[in-house]
Amino acid sequence: MECLPPACLSRNVTALYGEHRVYRIKHLFCITLLAGVFSWTGVNERTFIAVKPDGVQRRRVGEIVQRFEKKGFKLVGFKLMQASKELLREHYWEHRNRPFYNKLVSYMSSGPVVAMVWQGLDVVKTGRKMMGQTNPTNSLPGTFRGDFCVIMGKNVIHGSDSVESAQREISLWFKESELCEREGCSAKWIYE
Repeated sequence: MECLPPACLSRNVTALYGEHRVYRIKHLFCITLLAGVFSWTGVNERTFIAVKPDGVQRRRVGEIVQRFEKKGFKLVGFKLMQASKELLREHYWEHRNRPFYNKLVSYMSSGPVVAMVWQGLDVVKTGRKMMGQTNPTNSLPGTFRGDFCVIMGKNVIHGSDSVESAQREISLWFKESELCEREGCSAKWIYE
């Protein structure tokens, strides 16, 4: 069954944004519908986390994974990959008019990235707190950026800033078949 986009996705929108962008918009519309059906809230909430090239090169992946697991979150997607500039341009689309956009895309494509999907209660908000501020000098000790970073341009980790962003980012980086639904045996010890 094909998911139909809203009526506003007409030829005018295709002309304005291009075929690829319209496909992505249609895809996100379908995910939004499915999110309402399968609920991306509560213990089923998901977030996208990426360990950036500096974090991979500095061997911080294991500790980042360990901290999310210790918090009680469930890893449902994981891959080490060299992100294409096309993927990164799409991922950081909202920053396209900012002066740092091209430098960010170049940096993120300069080495391997670890892309992950984590699931759990309030995982988006909690993941952001675990990361710390974008500028590491404003990050508290105990956060990833407070512990591992010195400058904003190499701040180790990316995390979705909302459930809606998480849905969009997960659909960019992962196929549905790459996400593993599983029932963790520890859930009864973490949630009421």
